[in-house]
Amino acid sequence: MQYIDVQWFHEHAGEPVRLVSELDCERFELRKLEFFRDGTVGAASANGAAHGTSLGTVPVPALDEINGDPAFSGAEVPPEVFEELWRLYAPFAA
Repeated sequence: MQYIDVQWFHEHAGEPVRLVSELDCERFELRKLEFFRDGTVGAASANGAAHGTSLGTVPVPALDEINGDPAFSGAEVPPEVFEELWRLYAPFAA
């Protein structure tokens, strides 16, 4: 597993500004949180979804590729960081 935290720099009101994902070995999202400028947090996993968030249907690019675009800044985070965010923001998490 890999856990990534990506900031997205843009002016689109309806799009998230932060994406935090748990990725499998093929880089498909297993769980994802999307943070919006207005404070809303969307969540998605195989067990449910909230606030219009859904899992991607293609593998997530490597962090080097993500960071090659000036609109994004991503980093790997420890599993514990992801789990704490998931516990706080995923309404359907067990």
